[in-house]
Amino acid sequence: MKKVVLPLLMLCLAPAALKAQEEAAPISNEFNKWSIDAAFGTNKAANPMSEGYHMHVTNLFHADLGFRYMFNTKFGLKLHGGYDVLNDDGDGSLEFKSTIISIGLQGYANLGRIMEFETWTKRLNVLGHLGVGVSQFTNDEREGDTAFEGEDHLGNFIIGLTGQFRISDRVSLNADFTMINNFSQHKMWDGGEYDHTYQGFDSTLYNATIGLSVYLGKHDKHADWFVEEKPNELIELEDRLAELETMMNDSDKDGVPDYLDSEPNTITGVAVDSKGRSIDKNGNNVPDELESYIENNNKQMEQKIQQVGAGVEQLINDGYVNVYFDFNKDQPNAQSVNGINFLIKYLKENPSKSADVIGYADEVGDTAYNQELSERRATNVKQILVDAGIDAGRLNIVGNGAQSVGNDSKAVRQTVRRVTFILK
Repeated sequence: MKKVVLPLLMLCLAPAALKAQEEAAPISNEFNKWSIDAAFGTNKAANPMSEGYHMHVTNLFHADLGFRYMFNTKFGLKLHGGYDVLNDDGDGSLEFKSTIISIGLQGYANLGRIMEFETWTKRLNVLGHLGVGVSQFTNDEREGDTAFEGEDHLGNFIIGLTGQFRISDRVSLNADFTMINNFSQHKMWDGGEYDHTYQGFDSTLYNATIGLSVYLGKHDKHADWFVEEKPNELIELEDRLAELETMMNDSDKDGVPDYLDSEPNTITGVAVDSKGRSIDKNGNNVPDELESYIENNNKQMEQKIQQVGAGVEQLINDGYVNVYFDFNKDQPNAQSVNGINFLIKYLKENPSKSADVIGYADEVGDTAYNQELSERRATNVKQILVDAGIDAGRLNIVGNGAQSVGNDSKAVRQTVRRVTFILK
């Protein structure tokens, strides 16, 4: 029933949800879109370098300036220019000084909004960027040889990641790492002649910078930090759907949702009516479906009593009558019907007797959780007995937690996931 009713309810509510979302959709000017991004830091040119020339890993100097426009809170474009100075490390390297002037266009993805950072932070954000550009490379000084005359023009493929810290609604602090792969390069970074040996990217330049984003516009927040708030109507609608899902739960798996179920703890596998009640036409508090099963097993039970040489009470107290559970479940499985109803029959025939209802779990999982699970199992079995007409005051719940069996066999663990009884 749940599988049919719940989808129908959601289908009926869907138009209202879509309407609420449309009415609440942010208009384009609810957040600022423009920013000026400026940064300063270090660079490191990877190969090609002539023999005898090398740089520090953190070489000064790099600077860039860009103008970024966000189409929405997740994606945008940036036009930027950069300036790099490449120097020898002064520690065993031949002297050189090269400069690079670049311009590029990059697409930006606001990863913080895409991954919903706002659920755990209002100050931190991450931007990813990817694009292309061109640069002009010149060499001003070169020891051991003359600097090359003219300019080398390079094509660039740019990829990077920017971490942001929001200082205010108008300014954020940025830490960026960018990798620039170059093609059509004809000179070494130190200015020497470059003999191409392969096709494709000829060199790589790395930039690590610290900078600021200054946000422009009349609104309170920029797209980097703007988070759309759900309207009250949509929140209320989501709450209603959550309530409906809860109402449609079926704890005892009898096909009747809890909110319609008069007996939400019926034994799994027993036939019920439209209100979730076990069918009991003769009114003896034992489901009709089980009566014939119990009668057919009485002879087997009597034979077992004779074999162990004990009375019914000792049979129960010695653990021959058990209620079993599937892994991590707190409702009895279908194989436990005989044990439950044998105890019901005994307690009704012996109204002066009371019983400890003792729950166990296997060793799999946390100790505290297994203790709580064993108590839930005992509680649910007690409720079944009460629903069958046994006075609750005659039943005492005991949770014994996990029981060690010294064997990792699945079949052996099944035997300890149970509820047993001690008659008094």
